[in-house]
Amino acid sequence: MSDYLPTREDAYSLLLKYTESDHLIKHALAVEASMAHFAELYGEDVEKWGVIGLIHDLDFDKWPDQHCDMTKKILEEENWPDDYIRAVMSHGYGIRTDVEPKENVEKVIYTIDELTGLISATALMRPSKSILDLEAKSVKKKFKQKSFAAGVNREVIENGAKMLGKDLTEVITETIKGMQKVAEEIGLKGEL
Repeated sequence: MSDYLPTREDAYSLLLKYTESDHLIKHALAVEASMAHFAELYGEDVEKWGVIGLIHDLDFDKWPDQHCDMTKKILEEENWPDDYIRAVMSHGYGIRTDVEPKENVEKVIYTIDELTGLISATALMRPSKSILDLEAKSVKKKFKQKSFAAGVNREVIENGAKMLGKDLTEVITETIKGMQKVAEEIGLKGEL
C-alpha cells in the first residue's frame, strides 16, 4: 500500500504525458468536474474523486486495445494508491475489466463516464451549443434515440444509476451541474 497521495497537478501532468487528443483531454476534464461534484454531494474527498476522474482514460489515446490495463500498469509504476487504481479500473466493468464497482467513487465513475459523452453531444446539438442552458429532459430525449451518439453505452449508464440507487434524471442533472463548472474548459460554454 502506497503512502503517496496524488495531487490534481500530478494527475494532470500524467494525463498530458499520455494523452494528445484534445477530445480526450476535454472528456477527462468533464469527468473530473462531475466526479468532484458527486464527491461534494456524498461528503467525500473532492480532490481524490476529481483526480480519479481526470486520469481514468490515461491509456486510451496510445493503447485503446489495452484500455484500463495500461492505466493500471502506469499508475502502479507511479506508485499510486491501490484504491485509486481500483476505482479507475472499475469504470471499465463488464466491458474491459472484471472490477465490479463497490464503493461510491467506483459506482459514480462507472455511471458518469459514458454519460458525460452523451451530455456533451446533446449540448453541441443545441442552438446555443452550450451546457449552461441544458436540462436533463433534453438529454433523456437523446438517450432514447439509439442512433444519437451511438457509441455511448446506455446500458452502463442505466446499470450505474441502479447501483447508485438513483433515478436516471437525477444522475443526468447532477452530471450536468458538474460539467457546467468547467463549461469553458471543455468547449461547451457555447453562445451564452
